[in-house]
Amino acid sequence: MELQEKVPVTIFTEVDKDVFLRDIYPERRPAVLRGTCLGPCLEMWTVEYLGQRGGDKEVKIHVSTVPQMDFLHKNFAYKTLPFNEFVKRASEKKHSDFFLCEDESYYLRSLGEDVRKEPADLSKQFPDLAEDFHIPQFFEPHQFFSSVFRISSCGLQLWTHYDVMDNLLAQVTGRKRVALYSPQDALHLYLSGKWLCEDASLFDCSKYPVNPTRNGCVMVYNIIVPLFILIQPSGDKSEVLDIDSPDLNQFPEFVKAKRYECVLEPGDLLFIPALWFHNTLALQFGVGVNVFWRHLPADSYDRKDPYGNKDPAAATRALQALERALRTLDELPDDYRDFYGRRMVQRIQKRTYCDGQSSTTTRDGTLPSSQFTKPG
Repeated sequence: MELQEKVPVTIFTEVDKDVFLRDIYPERRPAVLRGTCLGPCLEMWTVEYLGQRGGDKEVKIHVSTVPQMDFLHKNFAYKTLPFNEFVKRASEKKHSDFFLCEDESYYLRSLGEDVRKEPADLSKQFPDLAEDFHIPQFFEPHQFFSSVFRISSCGLQLWTHYDVMDNLLAQVTGRKRVALYSPQDALHLYLSGKWLCEDASLFDCSKYPVNPTRNGCVMVYNIIVPLFILIQPSGDKSEVLDIDSPDLNQFPEFVKAKRYECVLEPGDLLFIPALWFHNTLALQFGVGVNVFWRHLPADSYDRKDPYGNKDPAAATRALQALERALRTLDELPDDYRDFYGRRMVQRIQKRTYCDGQSSTTTRDGTLPSSQFTKPG
């Protein structure tokens, strides 16, 4: 798509902890770190070795008839396979054994032992393989949140989304293209909506039939629920599935989002700051490890979130308050609602936009820096 501005992600070499904390981390921009020691995994993690060391431990995987997976419309199925069988199939382009079709695509995002409570940890789920992977020591041990095994078929593309924690994506085998978008371009990415309860339970609109009724109520699975219990903030995933050839009639604002892009080679690390949207495309069968750490105070995060992708507690409360305020404005005539709505927008911009500016860049064209707790 030629209309969308593209910027290559900066590549850094010979990066140690001091360089990372001084030159890279404060900028709050993606960066490729090349030449960092990841351990013997770079030479050892062949398909055969992974199968032997990972064994027949059962893993839950995504399987799709098409390589472009769509989380919003669930064009994939959840299946279970022994890890060694999964690795074998994911490395193949045609399958003699399959679930849906002979050229189906596979994706593993490893989970904790108790998927509802425990974050993924490579050293716990795959201890023999974890010995081969050295986690870069760019943050303090108490900040560690999860280490996620990611294995995908060649050609597999994942939906555009953001995470609320800083993370490093280590590409161990295969090549992967990553497209990223700044948090300040969020309004151009057509984020999906979700119904959010006051107790922070999520109702995915694509999964649960939520229909409006009279008297300020909605229907959820044919159960009448008062509207004040459910609100609808923005989601964490973009509705633009095909970022290379988007439907500009449906998503005309998407061209305004600046696209940062890189191709990860085996051994590369990609620093993805929190809230940066990212979309990955496996150019080859690939194996990687995603390491997340808490860069905000621990009590900022949802304690019941094993994936590390729920909005911080304060952000959730703010979105709830905003929805209540908007419903209050609905009590006014149209011209009053328009007037006070504009005043609210102006106040939000002044209070929250970086450097008090409404634009997404500073005068020299760079993104304004934000202050975060350093990981070291």
